[in-house]
Amino acid sequence: MRKFLVSFGLIFTLALTACTLAAEKDTENPVKIDEKVKEWSLKDTENETHSLKKLREEKKAVVLVFLATQCPGLDDYIERINTLVKDYKEKKVQFVGIHSNKHETIEEIKKYRKKHNFDFPILKDPDNELADYFQARRTPEVFLIDAKNILRYRGAIDDSRKTPETHYLKNMLNLILEGKPIPDKKKKTRAIGCTIKRVRKADLDRTP
Repeated sequence: MRKFLVSFGLIFTLALTACTLAAEKDTENPVKIDEKVKEWSLKDTENETHSLKKLREEKKAVVLVFLATQCPGLDDYIERINTLVKDYKEKKVQFVGIHSNKHETIEEIKKYRKKHNFDFPILKDPDNELADYFQARRTPEVFLIDAKNILRYRGAIDDSRKTPETHYLKNMLNLILEGKPIPDKKKKTRAIGCTIKRVRKADLDRTP
């Protein structure tokens, strides 16, 4: 009997260690451009769970936008974000807002959404796990996922907070919707805005 208990305890320990290592490996291996995005789910401000699988359903693309309730750089983009959401809604593009700052409360996020009339799901990333997985660094920073669940673009919405001349996200969306490939040099840009305040440190890719 004692031998059985020892064996069972050893097996349990090994299984637990394997699970822990798998979880650590997952957070240590963030998704890269042209890789398949893992399935995930987060809750919104009303405690309703939203999964990537459901958000992607019958859509041609999903755009994740990392947001913050207090960021002057993001405030400059509010109107542009809402315009993009409106312009691409009929084109079957799903926008999703992600709040990963550790200090933001649900109530603050609710007020921020109402203030800016965001007409798309706003989700809370309480342990910045999703931000770590995507290596999101700033707000606003966007991640474009195609219908096959492949990450196709990451970075800035455009090239200027005040007077943009090149509309990166819009151009990438149009290529995806037209079934055209995105040139390698345009798949990644440097986001402009405030840094995400994390619960823990993460190894981040700092090159555009």
